[in-house]
Amino acid sequence: MKKLLTGNEAIARGAYEAGIRYASAYPGTPSTEILENVATYKDNILAEWAPNEKVALESAIGASIAGARSLASMKHVGVNVAADALFTFAYTGVNGGMVLITADEPGQHSSQNEQDNRNYAKFAKIPMLEPSDSQESKDMVKTAIEISEEYDTPVLFRMTTRACHSKGIVECNDRQDVEIKDYEKNINKYMTVPAIARKLRVKVEKRMEKLLNFSNTTELNYFEWNDTKIGVIASGTAFRFAKEVFGDSVSYLKLGFTNPLPTEKIKEFGNKVDKIYIIEENDPYIEEQVKILGFDCYGKNLFPAYGEMTPDVIRKAVYGETKETLEYDKEKVVGRPPTLCAGCPHRGFFHQLGKRKNVMIAGDIGCYTLGFADPYNAMDFNICMGASISAGHGAQQVFNMKKTPDKRVVSVMGDSTFFHTGINSLIDVTYNKSNTVTVILDNRITGMTGHQENPGTGYTLQGMETPELDIEAFVKAAGIKNIVKIDPNDITAVKNALDWALSLDEASVIITRWPCVLKKFSKQDKEEFEDAFQSKYEVDDDTCIGCRACVRTGCPAISFDKKAKKSTIDLNQCVGCSVCSQVCPVKAIGKVEA
Repeated sequence: MKKLLTGNEAIARGAYEAGIRYASAYPGTPSTEILENVATYKDNILAEWAPNEKVALESAIGASIAGARSLASMKHVGVNVAADALFTFAYTGVNGGMVLITADEPGQHSSQNEQDNRNYAKFAKIPMLEPSDSQESKDMVKTAIEISEEYDTPVLFRMTTRACHSKGIVECNDRQDVEIKDYEKNINKYMTVPAIARKLRVKVEKRMEKLLNFSNTTELNYFEWNDTKIGVIASGTAFRFAKEVFGDSVSYLKLGFTNPLPTEKIKEFGNKVDKIYIIEENDPYIEEQVKILGFDCYGKNLFPAYGEMTPDVIRKAVYGETKETLEYDKEKVVGRPPTLCAGCPHRGFFHQLGKRKNVMIAGDIGCYTLGFADPYNAMDFNICMGASISAGHGAQQVFNMKKTPDKRVVSVMGDSTFFHTGINSLIDVTYNKSNTVTVILDNRITGMTGHQENPGTGYTLQGMETPELDIEAFVKAAGIKNIVKIDPNDITAVKNALDWALSLDEASVIITRWPCVLKKFSKQDKEEFEDAFQSKYEVDDDTCIGCRACVRTGCPAISFDKKAKKSTIDLNQCVGCSVCSQVCPVKAIGKVEA
């Protein structure tokens, strides 16, 4: 049976065919669709969203120790969160096979950095596989599980954006039904107290020696011999990009198993070709090994050190030119920066927060990060998931040291981010007696990555009803006494809440609660919010004075006719949030008559 699948869909199919029983993840582009597609095999695989990547990996580790084949997936920065568990599990090894998928993002399409997670495999001393297309993505999941069990090790499975999202024809097979292994208590394997861990450290080195032999003999690393004047060494999608540029005019060493690298195959290849190109995205991971083995090569001295290694990038580096494209007037192309959706519940809040003077705003990772941009200008910095509260706390402590009591910090994060790592940061605020203002933007879903369930939505990934965790209860449990919940579309309520919080000299939390306008309503949402989305708003041309106050809310449903000097609202986009109506100084915006 053949199917047209993305790399992420193919991984899910590979998990099904490999007999994986348990999978966990935290959503993050470009990895999100992996677990969403694994979840469709609900008769065979239990798939769960975890509050964060560390929890996801730890859950998969527990499933492995209990005897089931398991999988955890996350984007590249998520491995930073999960690294604590990864490095120790590299010592203990597995019971059922366990694969950790890292989805790296050369080019930073939707990420705050561009780190190369191949380094994690080397750092943690675990084997790594790198598929280059959808077929390999499916097949290599099964291979990774087999390697995991044969060599008693977790396996890192490195994807990149193009491998995740590009589609290809995939030959699918039946599921391999694998019995869950028996669990036997084994202190000398799984207890990592120093006396035992020192012995496990020796085991890791012996395992790497065996894996080096495997790397040199496996068909995952193979030659394609053509003209030997030029030889290309590449892995992952960089191999496919290179093939598109050079075709059959050069020889290739294609690497699918990349930690440890196949030193003997690299030597054989290097001795047979006149010139070596190392084509890899981001760090000189392969290049460094090739140079250690004594070969001169063209790597980061020729190709870019960052970004995607697309065919045009390779052509420009090697030949000094790219393929011809259609000519067009670039000045006529209208820029389309990302923006908050029409009716987004974050809009009313940022419209007011951006007006505050002498306030530092610590941002976080989510749709609401767009609050930094015009017309809001309501964010000073962001770092990583869950950092806004703790970084904001640190900044506030410094302002307090300088005895500048009027300089205040407002930390902003979403509901999913709060469950991810925000709770820990809020505890830090309470424990160290900070006076920051924390705002939790509860839009009832994990919005930026495509509306995944989270602990506050009342449903699991596979659609099971589950307790809807109460953010206010967590805030109270963290020791916060000053709490207010508001509708972020109510401009007056937002203004009053900020006034109240900034007037206090101790920690406070504002919870804005309104569902993402694109979210499919849950049963709870329908009971609480459905009636509020029944209206639309329009501009009365006779009353409108052309002041553009409504335009400055940043709503894409609103446009301004420069000739007529009037605002208009696209009723196809309007969802009736009423923010524009509230900011209009002459009350020119009202509900559409039914």
